Amino acid sequence: MKGYGLPESTGAESRSNGPEEGRRRGSVGKLTPGGEAKNSGTRALLRLRFCDVAAGYAGEPGATSATLEPNGWLRTGDLCYIDEEGFLFVVDRLKELIKYKGCQVAPAELEQLLQCHPEIADAAVIPYPDEEAGQVPMAFLVKQPQSSINERGIMDFVAKQVFFV
Repeated sequence: MKGYGLPESTGAESRSNGPEEGRRRGSVGKLTPGGEAKNSGTRALLRLRFCDVAAGYAGEPGATSATLEPNGWLRTGDLCYIDEEGFLFVVDRLKELIKYKGCQVAPAELEQLLQCHPEIADAAVIPYPDEEAGQVPMAFLVKQPQSSINERGIMDFVAKQVFFV
């Protein structure tokens, strides 16, 4: 069983029901009954409204107003999409964006790009401090067996598909 929940709620806000839904690759299931979601498309901030969402953060009105809207919607901080059948897919964390020269770079997008390379089995991208740019993306890679790709080849591959200021 797969599911999705938040510390600001008391339970799973989505879950797979049964083996068929559990096989939906990449999904964390469908919203639990009684819940509502706002999502304006692919890779958009997910906002949820459930009866079990906390009223706020004790002694932290700034954090409360940044997360909870007056009309009861909770800004999850997760970039998600909901497909045509109602399955929820979590794509990235908004708060984990890399700040490169004032621009926001989503590590998940760079990871997906790297994983499209036939010689790369897996990738993880993190922010690395840089005096000039603020942060730069740094990738950790697992190469495919028998891969001969090197650092320069990877950098050239990314540079052909991504524009950095």
